Amino acid sequence: MSAALKYTLGRIGLFVVVVLALWPVHMSVFLKLILALAFSAAASFFLLRGWRDEMAEEMAAAAERRRAEKERLRSALAGEDQPDQADPHREG
Repeated sequence: MSAALKYTLGRIGLFVVVVLALWPVHMSVFLKLILALAFSAAASFFLLRGWRDEMAEEMAAAAERRRAEKERLRSALAGEDQPDQADPHREG
């Protein structure tokens, strides 16, 4: 399971737990949802730190791969690529 999916499910789970904890309290539903959002965000900052860091590393690695592929394609389109071996299909 990807780190982003784990983190997202963790955030949703914390939100649901806080909403259920606030359910018996007498206040408007809108206020309960806002408080649940705030409390679950604060709790996730501490409780889901490992998953958040793992997700950030995965996202940084993916961005680096995209950047390297984009640079490779740019150089290939500009004719700056240096083939390691001769292309057998090319006449020359």
